[in-house]
Amino acid sequence: MSITRIKNVTKSLKTFQGIHFETYLDNGEAAEQMNKWLLEVSWEVANKVGGIYTVIRSKVPITKKEYGNNYICLGPYNDSFVKTEVEISEPKNDALHEAVNDMRRYGVNVITGNWLIEGFPQVVLFDLSSVTNRLDGWKGDFFEYARIGIPYFDRESNDALLFGFCVFWFIGAFLEHVKRTQKCYVIAHFHEWLAGVGLIMTRLRGYDCGLIFTTHATLLGRYLCAGSTDFYNNLSLFNLDKEAGDRQIYHRYCIERAAASCAHVFTTVSKITGIESEYLLNKKPDVLTPNGLNVQTFAALHEFQNLHAKNKEKLNAFVRGHFYG
Repeated sequence: MSITRIKNVTKSLKTFQGIHFETYLDNGEAAEQMNKWLLEVSWEVANKVGGIYTVIRSKVPITKKEYGNNYICLGPYNDSFVKTEVEISEPKNDALHEAVNDMRRYGVNVITGNWLIEGFPQVVLFDLSSVTNRLDGWKGDFFEYARIGIPYFDRESNDALLFGFCVFWFIGAFLEHVKRTQKCYVIAHFHEWLAGVGLIMTRLRGYDCGLIFTTHATLLGRYLCAGSTDFYNNLSLFNLDKEAGDRQIYHRYCIERAAASCAHVFTTVSKITGIESEYLLNKKPDVLTPNGLNVQTFAALHEFQNLHAKNKEKLNAFVRGHFYG
């Protein structure tokens, strides 16, 4: 890790000085008493497409220690991954069970269970093929509220819209049921533009839910870097609307920018991505949340390597004793 990166991480962590995080790692006891929930929303929940899949997997163990069963991951249903990565079961929590059944009654195929990774988090997955008949109506609703149009030729954006509206629908139903017994505190953390529609609609409809949006790299930044542009030295000079339009991603760019603006807390994973966001999304991150390493994993790997070396030497000694000379 470079000196600059260490300084940036240190600066970010100073924000949390004086907070003893270990007191919150009670496997969800405090969260359950307070009726506090965290919804993790990503296109890559139990759906390996890119790097966000690894990011989500790596944060689950520590998040589960804080929230326990009040931590739920929301994603799209991908049959090929679900077969090997999800243990399907019905939710045990009443509010969660009722919210899922509310959607099922209207024809939405919702799959629930536990993700077979460390931490074993609950997952709620939406089968987008069961809501394709709602695409035109939801496009109209999205344009009415956000003034962002989605072209028919862009399948990825159409899927993002379907996923976003399923998440928005679920959050509304879940809030309705979870607050019946006592006051609730619900936070929804959205990753990348593919999850942005759900955040935008949740905010514009005024739901009582804390909203966090994290971008791991800006969409337009990826496209500009892929070209032959001197990207970082010209950040302030780009005509953003034209650059996005020329690449036929204007609607995607609008979703990402609107999500960053609508979030109560906007985060990026590095200082340089924060600078990108300031210029390309017109939004400075509220907090930097650097990607890190799970040191326990590497400690275990180090021990494994030591054992491997010791056992290898035993085998060499055995071979020398029986065959040398």
